[in-house]
Amino acid sequence: MTDHALRLLRQDRHLAELAAFPFDFDLGRAVHGHVEEVRLASGGPLDTVAGDDAGGTYFVCADGSVLYADSEGAAGIIGSSVDEALELVIGLPGWRDYTRLSPDDGEQKILACVAETEDEIREYYGIDEERAELRAALGFRNRSPVELVGRLRAALLRTEPDFVLLNADEGCAYDRIGPAGPPLWESVLAAGRADLARLREGDRTAWCEVAEDPVRRRLTLRAAQFDRAEGDLELLRHLLRHETRSSMTDELRLAAVLVGLYGDTGDLPLLREVRDTDFDTACGLGGIPEPGASAGELQHWARTLDESMFGTDPSDEPVSTWTDLARDLGMTNLARVTLIRELDSIVMDQSRLRRPEAPRTLATAPLSGLARDFEELGDLPQALRAQRLYTALQETAWDRASARHTLARLEREAGQLPQAADTLAAVRDLLATPGDDSLRHWQQVNLGRFIAEEHYRLTLALADAGRTEETRALLAAADAVLGELAENAANFVRELAERTAARVREVN
Repeated sequence: MTDHALRLLRQDRHLAELAAFPFDFDLGRAVHGHVEEVRLASGGPLDTVAGDDAGGTYFVCADGSVLYADSEGAAGIIGSSVDEALELVIGLPGWRDYTRLSPDDGEQKILACVAETEDEIREYYGIDEERAELRAALGFRNRSPVELVGRLRAALLRTEPDFVLLNADEGCAYDRIGPAGPPLWESVLAAGRADLARLREGDRTAWCEVAEDPVRRRLTLRAAQFDRAEGDLELLRHLLRHETRSSMTDELRLAAVLVGLYGDTGDLPLLREVRDTDFDTACGLGGIPEPGASAGELQHWARTLDESMFGTDPSDEPVSTWTDLARDLGMTNLARVTLIRELDSIVMDQSRLRRPEAPRTLATAPLSGLARDFEELGDLPQALRAQRLYTALQETAWDRASARHTLARLEREAGQLPQAADTLAAVRDLLATPGDDSLRHWQQVNLGRFIAEEHYRLTLALADAGRTEETRALLAAADAVLGELAENAANFVRELAERTAARVREVN
């Protein structure tokens, strides 16, 4: 479909007024924008074309799709073009009440819902003649409510991952309008399940291709985790041998467990060979029974690991399992959106971080993990959001200094140079007055070295940005930190310090 109808509305004031009332698609409200600054998580452009009297906004995305955002923090795609969206809002003026309906609900239920809503509207103003006039003028067919509800549902299901709306200042995601799509694990596992089926069919080309490709190999092992079959032992052995090329991965441990569950003691030499691949695998696959162990001992080892680390329900897996695989598959937006919603849930309810064994303390590692994940995706705003919360929740002086050092680096890389300078100033204050003894040896360890290096890197960034006074002040602070380092730690920083000093002399 095209945006032919939109052009007609813009050219004909009467038609535009009809669209605005009673169908609440008001072109005049576009000049006011949305109730707050927003952006797409994917980074794509947004063009405001209309609004409604409740503070909602209609945006056009890069591919022409129309994203509707209400004033309460929810958004969803409602059409593949402005014309399609217009056809919806004119044909279903109560469409906001139908976002949970599906063609599976049946014609009778859909028609009853539409009739109830439209009868309520008719108590206050007319819609029937106005709808007929607009449809005729814009060239729209008289589509049934059932068809329009089906099109609305299909459009809403396209919202994630490419059209998720964020609050531009806070970075949190708008809620979904309408149904949620399939869980992340289902989308990620699809390719692995297909490859597992080919291996089970004895496709020797697939045996070679899957084993040689680290991502396909990992996905196939995950598929085998949740779809266990008696005849898989040989293909699992094959994948296990090849997964050693990746050293100690979760999937290597999984492959060893799946092989061990068969209880074939003839696999003990293979398992021990895999364990002895390198230092990491030796640590990660500890406890494998010794040669001569019984089938029961082998199965007990495998079951114990399986129950503690794996299992047969993909929804029980940590979200990072699926976001890591999604990223490796190139499903960047899908991984990003899942991580944003995970961060949002922690921001809204920090009790999720409470340790079950010690409910008065927080396990903040998920936040630092999210910051790393966002950084690997190249999403520095979300990485900063996660790292700032992580930093705020640290309790010891060492943890606060370490977290702030990382925060300063991310701020520098995001171009937030004044904020990074303030964060490093807070690090120096901690070093001077830590409040506990956790930082008593900071001058002798890598943390001191890393803090000094970040001071010099930020000094270089300030110099390149032409911020002369701040550059000189931070260089003096960097030299002071360097002067406190032990000789061994300082030696790693001296070349960077000299290069930075030369650059500062150059800009001065």
